[in-house]
Amino acid sequence: MVPPNREFSSTHPLTCEIPFVAPLAAYERLAPKSLSMVLHSALVGGDVGRYSFIAADPFRILTSKNERVCIGGESEFGNPFDILSRELARYRLASVEGMPPFQTGIAGYFGYDLCHHLERLPRTDRDDLGVPDMAIGFYDAVVCFDHVDKRAWIVSSGFPESDEESRLARAKARIEYIQTTLSGTLSETPSSGSPCHETRSDTEWVSNFSRDAYENAVERILEYILAGDIYQANLAQCFSASVRANPWDVFKCMCQINPAPFAAFLKGEGFAVASASPERFMRLRGDRVETRPIKGTRPRGCSAAEDRANAQALRESEKDICENVMIVDLLRNDLSRVCLDNSVEVPTLFGIETYAAVHHLVSTVVGRLDSSNSAVDLMRATFPGGSITGAPKIRAMEIIAELEPSQRGPYCGCIGYIGFNGDMDTNIAIRGITFANKMASLHVGGGIVADSNPADEYEETLAKGRLLFDCLSA
Repeated sequence: MVPPNREFSSTHPLTCEIPFVAPLAAYERLAPKSLSMVLHSALVGGDVGRYSFIAADPFRILTSKNERVCIGGESEFGNPFDILSRELARYRLASVEGMPPFQTGIAGYFGYDLCHHLERLPRTDRDDLGVPDMAIGFYDAVVCFDHVDKRAWIVSSGFPESDEESRLARAKARIEYIQTTLSGTLSETPSSGSPCHETRSDTEWVSNFSRDAYENAVERILEYILAGDIYQANLAQCFSASVRANPWDVFKCMCQINPAPFAAFLKGEGFAVASASPERFMRLRGDRVETRPIKGTRPRGCSAAEDRANAQALRESEKDICENVMIVDLLRNDLSRVCLDNSVEVPTLFGIETYAAVHHLVSTVVGRLDSSNSAVDLMRATFPGGSITGAPKIRAMEIIAELEPSQRGPYCGCIGYIGFNGDMDTNIAIRGITFANKMASLHVGGGIVADSNPADEYEETLAKGRLLFDCLSA
C-alpha cells in the first residue's frame, strides 16, 4: 500500500519513496506502451547531471504535423504551441519541496520544424523521416531518480480526475501499480543484450549531402557572411541507413560509450528518438531561467598529453570564442523578451566540458522569468535554440532552409518536460538518432563563421557523429 502522504491535496501530488535502482532497468520493467520516455542523466556531475525521470502510460497524447494537431484522439488545425498552452492550463499543481523537479506534467519532443509556427520561413518540402513535428504525453505518474543522494520516488497527480477524492484514489492506484511492477527491479544495470561489445563498419550510410556538396554549402554561408547577411549559421547533414537494431538497445549503448547529462529516449507509435545530448536548452525552476549553449568543439586526444593540448587549443581558439560569444548574445536577447528587465546575466563564459569523443566550449546564461509569462511562453521566445541556428537567428534559419536538402525532424529541436508545477527542463536534441520506417537517421552539423574552413567543418561533423555510427554499426 502507498504510505500516507500529507502533501497530497487539491494543489499537491501524491509521492512515495521507493528503493533506488538504475533508471534504465526500471524503464525496462515498466514495459511501457503508448508514448513513453526516459530522461536520463547518464553523466552525473555538478548541477547538470543529477536527475533522471521515467514517464509512461500518458492519459493524453498530443502530436502535430504541419498545421494539424491531434489531441486525445481528436484532430484540429492550428498552432501547436497555442493548443499545448490551452491544454496545460487544465492541470495545475504546486511543487513538493525537497523532491526532483518533474512532478508530473507533459514530456516529449519539440521538433526543429515547429519554427514555422513561430516565424515566417521558407519550408523545406523533402521530409525523409515522416515523424510528428511535436510528440507530447500528459503524464499523471512519473518515477524520479536523484543520482547524487541515491533516492527514488513515484509521484502521481491523479489527473485527469478533477475532484480531490477521485484524484487521490487514482494517484494511489497508479503508485501501487508502479510499485508492484518495480518491486523485482534489483539490478543496478539494465538487462543484458547491449550491443556495445563490438562494432562493425558494414552499415551502408547515405548522406543527404556529398562531401563536395557540404563543403560548397559552407562556402555559400561564407559568402552570406561576407555580404553582411549573417555572422554565423549552423549547417547539418543527415545520414540514413536501413537497420534492424532495437532502438532501446542502441540508446543503452549510447549511454554506455557516450554518457551525457541530457540523454533521452522516447518511443511512440511507429518511431523512436534516442539522444545523448550534452546541451541544456532551457530550464525553468520557479522564475529562474537557465540555458547552457555549446559552441566550440575539439576531438579527444589519443594520449593524455594530446587530450590536454586539444582542450587548451579550444580554450584559446579565437574562432570558437567568437562563435560562442555570438550565441550567448543571441540567447541574452531571446531571454530578454520574456524575462524581467536587467535580470539576464552570464555567470559562466567559455567553460570547458569533456565528453567521450569531444571537448566542448560551454557558457551559461540565466534570467528571471516575468510573472506574466509561462514555460510555453519561454519556449516560444527562444525556440529553436540559438546554438543550432545562427545569428541573426531568423536570417540564419532562412539560409538553413535554402541549403539543407531535407527537414530536420526532431534534430535541433528539444526533448524534455514541462511540469504541472510550471517547471521545465529541455535539452538541445543533438547527438541523436531517429528511428522510423525501418530506417535510422542521424544529423551532425556545426556552426559556420567567417574563418571557417569547409574541409575542417566537414570533418567536425564526422567527429561528432563517430560514436553514433559505432552504436548503430554494432
